Amino acid sequence: MIKVMIVDDDPFIRQSLQVLIGMDPDIEVIGAASDGNEALNLLQAGDMADVILMDIRMPGCGGVEGTEKIKQAFPQVSILMLTTFDDDEYIIEALRNGASGYLLKNIPPDRIIQGVKTVNEGNMLIHPDIARKLATFLQPAARPESPQVQPLESFGLTKMELAVVASIAEGHTNKEIAGQLFLSEGTVKNYITDILSKLELRDRTQIAIFYLKGGRG
Repeated sequence: MIKVMIVDDDPFIRQSLQVLIGMDPDIEVIGAASDGNEALNLLQAGDMADVILMDIRMPGCGGVEGTEKIKQAFPQVSILMLTTFDDDEYIIEALRNGASGYLLKNIPPDRIIQGVKTVNEGNMLIHPDIARKLATFLQPAARPESPQVQPLESFGLTKMELAVVASIAEGHTNKEIAGQLFLSEGTVKNYITDILSKLELRDRTQIAIFYLKGGRG
């Protein structure tokens, strides 16, 4: 059973999401909060969630700040951003803070449910357009005095590990990566564990950002 917390300042949206996703037999909605601080307080009080559906814009502690606070205190919790805005900078900042992806609120309920299950499995959920924009935002302008970027190969990654890193940065799930590289999902998970260890990173979101920044930590 996947335990989900819903964080949105609109009570109607909170209640609607509780009803819609709570109908899935694999999901239990264990709580709801009106902003990031309230969500953090609920977690600290013992209402532990596996996945948090977090609105990106809220009065008080919004989704970007809330993601940062929650991931620092509870790194094992997956956070999926919900937005009605075409607000790439907010989304990118949330990803930098550890969010596992984002969804638009106006998509069908079954896609929100699938998104919850996807990030609960440790996968990212990033639209390719956002992945490309993320790369643009993270790549600093070239300057003559800038030091040469260290190639990714120099971090001790094998060719297969580099391929896995690139696929993660494109937002692919473990299952998709396994299919692309002709590996089992278990082998992909093992590669990701080794990659995290070699790069001294926390999760696959950081792997994606590391890759898109060209090997800058």
